[in-house]
Amino acid sequence: MPASERGFTLVEVMVALLIMAVIAVIGWRGVDSMARSREIAQAASEQSLKLSAVIGQFEQDLLALQESASVPALSFDGGALRLTRRSDAGLQVVVWALREGRWQRWAGPATTRAAVLQEAWMASQQLQGQEPGQLTLLEGVGSWQVYFYRGGWSNAQSSGDVATPPTTQPSPQQASPQQQPAQQAPKVLLPTGVRIVIELPQGKLTRDIALGPQAA
Repeated sequence: MPASERGFTLVEVMVALLIMAVIAVIGWRGVDSMARSREIAQAASEQSLKLSAVIGQFEQDLLALQESASVPALSFDGGALRLTRRSDAGLQVVVWALREGRWQRWAGPATTRAAVLQEAWMASQQLQGQEPGQLTLLEGVGSWQVYFYRGGWSNAQSSGDVATPPTTQPSPQQASPQQQPAQQAPKVLLPTGVRIVIELPQGKLTRDIALGPQAA
């Protein structure tokens, strides 16, 4: 047989197939790696958007703080942050709490009645995490800390500044030796800022929120 008509031997064919198989495996690994990288990037982007939305809601609640004579406007017990905020329908109690890695938000009914507001505040202290209206906004939270700014950052559980209302003097027509000046109960001033520190799988997140003037 002439040399020009000589075909491939079995060994040559097997070597060629082996090379093609190696190239195919390398190519598949590259495509798989690109797909995985895309999924990771997409998941990270979605998580970032979700976290931004949750922090935005938390900030809106704080910026809508409203003091009242019925319930405290803001308090933190180490696990749950309770606040009273204004809404179009009146005042409502809102609770942000961390339970078993879940950052949850509960909002009571908006009302203009002091008794209903007080009932909501009492109910907020009995929440277990499964009640109607309890929303899990973020999962995988390791811990969170809250600080208040009153001329400097301090633990939110520490005692706040107290403003004592002026003494109410009786009018000359009502005054008598038995009458004593009446004095209202002291009032804890709201902080001018709130800082939250949240431990997430991606790392620690710190956010400072400046509070505007509060309506009495």
